[in-house]
Amino acid sequence: MVKINYKLFPVKAHYFFFLGALGPIQPFLPIFGKHLGVSEVVIGTINASIPVLFFALKPIFGFVLDYFQEKRKVVYMSLLSLMTVSFALMIFIPESKDIVHTDVNCTDINICEKSVYQLWNAQLVCGNVTHEIFSDDDTLCVSNRPSLNCSNNEPCIATYAKMKSGFYTGMTFWSFVITISIGSVFCNICNSLADAICFEVLGEGNEMKYGQQRVWGTIGFGLLCLIGGFFMNNVDNTVLYSIKDFYPAMYLCCFFMVIDLFFCYKLKLPPMVKSENIVLDVWNLVKQPHIATFLGFAVLAGMGDSAIIFYLLWYLEDLAKEMGQLENMKLLQGLTVAAETLIGEVVSFYLSGKILRKLGYGHCLSLCFVFYAIRFALIAMIPSPWWILPIELLMQGPTYALCYTTIVAYASAISPPGTTATVQGIAAGMDDAFGFVVGNLLWSALYKWYGGKVVFMSAAGLALASSIVHCCLYTTFFRNTVQIKKKDKTKVYEPANTEEIIESGEKITTELK
Repeated sequence: MVKINYKLFPVKAHYFFFLGALGPIQPFLPIFGKHLGVSEVVIGTINASIPVLFFALKPIFGFVLDYFQEKRKVVYMSLLSLMTVSFALMIFIPESKDIVHTDVNCTDINICEKSVYQLWNAQLVCGNVTHEIFSDDDTLCVSNRPSLNCSNNEPCIATYAKMKSGFYTGMTFWSFVITISIGSVFCNICNSLADAICFEVLGEGNEMKYGQQRVWGTIGFGLLCLIGGFFMNNVDNTVLYSIKDFYPAMYLCCFFMVIDLFFCYKLKLPPMVKSENIVLDVWNLVKQPHIATFLGFAVLAGMGDSAIIFYLLWYLEDLAKEMGQLENMKLLQGLTVAAETLIGEVVSFYLSGKILRKLGYGHCLSLCFVFYAIRFALIAMIPSPWWILPIELLMQGPTYALCYTTIVAYASAISPPGTTATVQGIAAGMDDAFGFVVGNLLWSALYKWYGGKVVFMSAAGLALASSIVHCCLYTTFFRNTVQIKKKDKTKVYEPANTEEIIESGEKITTELK
């Protein structure tokens, strides 16, 4: 008979429904913006700007959660509600394009002069035959001339989207910017605070059990991403290019968030020791050399993740264009996300506790960078877009899932009493906020000048160098750093032999082990 841990069940349910709500919407936000008419350059600028807000606001809301401990559930549920409302408001963003039907001569349609990734899909109907072509608002083109059969000289009708005038100063664009910014900011903050709450419920010394809770979020995200993609692909919509294609995903997001709020309400948070001076306690923590070093490598991990999150699908699109395999790209993208989440992440999150116990935080983080280097190098060398599936299937877990668990579990282990949410906010801010900003700036420049292959080879080199440097620092300087909890609940950090018995209080090994 299966035993249910009723203490941890709401935590698992929260991760499942919270990340499940994001599954059908988060991966498709850039595509939603593109359907509205937002260019890739502008979307890239938005993606690079939003993490700046993450970096600034995560520690602030972490401080709020630590300071108002009696109200931390109310604060957290309020942030979840704001995120839900922001994403729900996207349903009311008005259309930005007019659908144009025009008579054209099949022989007048030329080869596309720029990447079809930057163009909109269009249709050309010649007699009883429908051709997939592309449009850049004013002209029509085709990626491969032989794909058009113009031998019969039949009349053709082209159906394509034409942007309304003043798009970037109009309501559609700014509604998109505001809703995606607010929704993404609160989503990222809630994700960080959810980890802090999870560690509070687990209790001190149980950080290794984090992965067994977080894995349910990965399952929810992967399942709902597939379900949302299925509904969007099969929505009964006769209007081409309509943003109504994305409405099922938004409805799913709202539905799952309502359920998530119910489980958050049922969640029983344990009483926590309140810090008398959160700012001072956190400052005394982060100024320690091994903690500052840990935060620096969290930034490097975030830079690696940003290459995958923001440029992997872009690279696959460009590679597919070269290989003439664009017609299957959406299928490949869906399978890639499924391989990453439902298989790669699930296994690694579930086993992360055992791996951390065996290797320790320090060796585990060094090993994660090695796996990142292998993953990036393999991505750079794939001869065909479909080779990405086995790579992501095998490498997403040992890189993102294991590295993320290592960072958040270590951040929890080193947190002085009453500062868990603040320290989690700082660690997460360095990882997926500051790291994303630096990574976006670096990878976008390299991608523009040299292409995707150079981006991922550079990321591989950075990851390998990070692994070597971290391993050297850990084994040389920080291996024997321990955390000592005094009887008066204060914590100090000093180098010591981990085997040494410290009679002044309880010794807890926290240095990257």
